[in-house]
Amino acid sequence: MFRGINTINLDAKGRMALPSRYREHFTHRSSGSLVVTIDTNHRCLLLYPLEEWERIERQIESLSSFEATSQRVKHLLIGHANDLELDGSGRILLPQELRLYAELEKHVCLIGQGKKLEIWSQNNWFEQREKWLTESSAEAELPDKLRSLAL
Repeated sequence: MFRGINTINLDAKGRMALPSRYREHFTHRSSGSLVVTIDTNHRCLLLYPLEEWERIERQIESLSSFEATSQRVKHLLIGHANDLELDGSGRILLPQELRLYAELEKHVCLIGQGKKLEIWSQNNWFEQREKWLTESSAEAELPDKLRSLAL
């Protein structure tokens, strides 16, 4: 289970050291094998343990090839998916094309989202977080599942 926020630096080669609490999870759950792909709603990346990604990939592959939105999702998520391995120092090398998509430079934010991690440029994360915090959250706009949630 991934939760929390971490600010991390990318090195000049595009490598990112995972915090040890996440590193242990990836090592035990998927032998250090990970998959990174783009998020289709935001300029960030999604990082999954291999076994979790394979479950999602099977669901994506089962979508219709004749429906335009399904085909778009297949092209974007599977087409940008890259297999990664943790190196001996607990780092991963993010592919340049994906770094460009997510506008990743030196400072990135790693955001825990349960079964996956999101990788954001620090500036994009701060901007998006501020937008979400200032958006109207009128109860009428909330789905029923959110209305019944007690925090």
